[in-house]
Amino acid sequence: MSQPKSGDTVTVHYTGKLDDGSIFDSSRDGDPVVFTIGNNDLIEGFEEGVLDMQIGDKKTVVLPPEKAYGERTDELVIEFPLKEIPEELELALGDELELTDEEDHAILVVVTELKEDSVVVDGNAPLAGQTLTFDLELVAIG
Repeated sequence: MSQPKSGDTVTVHYTGKLDDGSIFDSSRDGDPVVFTIGNNDLIEGFEEGVLDMQIGDKKTVVLPPEKAYGERTDELVIEFPLKEIPEELELALGDELELTDEEDHAILVVVTELKEDSVVVDGNAPLAGQTLTFDLELVAIG
């Protein structure tokens, strides 16, 4: 049997867990994920994890932050004065907003704190800074 390589489209069932064992995502109750290795559609460690598998193989991979969503970055936590926020925009904790940086790139942020005169948003990925464990099953290649 062959193993997947860069450029191959693969089908994988997975369960993602945090350090405490809680499940943050899984394909087990739905369709497996289909992706092309090397297209960087998924986090680096997930793609690397299937490279030495064969169809039907199951394995567990533990991904440090640098192979998953990266480390948390304090620079991505930003506080804005409320006077800079459009009045018609009613903000609540957990709201997702799209900001634009100086080069016109979109940045997704989450409202993490509402203060009397300001709002704090976080542009870090929700799982940034965490070690993730994935139970993988290679379903198909091609």
